Amino acid sequence: MRLAVVSDVHGEVDALTQVGDDVDALLCLGDLVLFMDYADHGAGIMGGLFGADAVGTYVALRTARRFDEARTFSRALWDRLDDAQATIEAQVRAQYAALFAAMPDPTYITYGNVDLPRLWPEFARPGVHVHDGTVAEVGGLRVGFVGGGLPTPMRTPHEVPEEDYDAKVEALGPVDVLATHIPPHLPELLYDTQARRFERGSVAVLRAIQRHQPAYALFGHVHQAHTREVRIGRTRCINVGHFRGRRQPYLLQV
Repeated sequence: MRLAVVSDVHGEVDALTQVGDDVDALLCLGDLVLFMDYADHGAGIMGGLFGADAVGTYVALRTARRFDEARTFSRALWDRLDDAQATIEAQVRAQYAALFAAMPDPTYITYGNVDLPRLWPEFARPGVHVHDGTVAEVGGLRVGFVGGGLPTPMRTPHEVPEEDYDAKVEALGPVDVLATHIPPHLPELLYDTQARRFERGSVAVLRAIQRHQPAYALFGHVHQAHTREVRIGRTRCINVGHFRGRRQPYLLQV
């Protein structure tokens, strides 16, 4: 069975449309929305609304870890709009409509830390199966999904309290494939070489791997990872890549 696995799609509709060719199923590990692009400041929701210069300033503040200043700057931008929340949701809905339409049948998907889960029921058509803290049978394999991220100074939209996240991991039990948005808590898997910072991983995911030893632990979130794959016992822990940047899925033959 050939599985295509993607994460951090961030609005990349054209390449996603091609992913279903010659594979039996798609696993998507979240972060569908493109709020802003660190490489192309004019892209994404913020770039379209406020322009590349404003986004460039915001990115520079976040990269320098001046998060309070970044939030103040961002708030001033959004305050220019009559109804910022309605504007964001309209833009996100437009992206979701195109992205969900591009997914092949079957697709098994979980949330990323920048997604808005409450909107997904509007777009997850038959053949697109949403999982979070639940297990799907894919070609005879038990695939356990855990979506979202853990709290960080970035305050992205779908950060989950640690106790809730850990409970989702625990609920899965033994699986053949552990599919999460964020990595297990190993420093070599968390460092982003371009952003020059460590992202947050999950201790609960690491413990589940150590305890249950799934064949694969698949994840994304770290766009330019220092290390893309490590082994923990019999488990191959694999960063499937930044789909918006790579435009290619990770192919898994099982």
